[in-house]
Amino acid sequence: MPSHIALLRGINVGGHNKVAMADLRAVVSSLGHTDVATYIQSGNVVFTSPESNCRSLAVALERAIADALGVQPAVVVLTCDALAQVVAANPFPDEIDPKRLHAAFRMEEPGPDEVDGVAAAVDRARAKGSADEASLVGRTLYLRTPDGLGRSLLAVELSRARGALAARSSATMRNWATVSKLLAMCQSEHGAVAGP
Repeated sequence: MPSHIALLRGINVGGHNKVAMADLRAVVSSLGHTDVATYIQSGNVVFTSPESNCRSLAVALERAIADALGVQPAVVVLTCDALAQVVAANPFPDEIDPKRLHAAFRMEEPGPDEVDGVAAAVDRARAKGSADEASLVGRTLYLRTPDGLGRSLLAVELSRARGALAARSSATMRNWATVSKLLAMCQSEHGAVAGP
């Protein structure tokens, strides 16, 4: 079974930073990782590695991707166990539409200014009539957007908040459908099937 997930930020978005998933799998494999598979085009990779330090894995992947593919995405790496904990800690379990629930992953713990920034963004969005919700649990920011992410006032406020979501270049967001699929790939006894 795969042991880790790498989440790349900002590839294949709006025609920029194009990366073929076959090339990405080749780069990850070139570092000696096994059980390498990708999911959709936005830079989601599951793999097995004996390395236990997720930060070291992320740095090595960032360098290898830059060297081999000429793009420099931020990479967040977490273990499959950590992803299972993220799913278990979901503060919005009643949200049944996986496209209205998102998780922003990052390598570093949020500082007090970031926690305050998220709370202030939530307050500003609510003052404008938004029903969106956000909650920080460990290094993960959960975002519930009942009207969709594209119309989320809270997402806009978070992007403007000092020290909040967009201020950290390493943060990368996935909707709950993707989070659930990546966890299923990690838990597959037969390994993951490589995507496009």
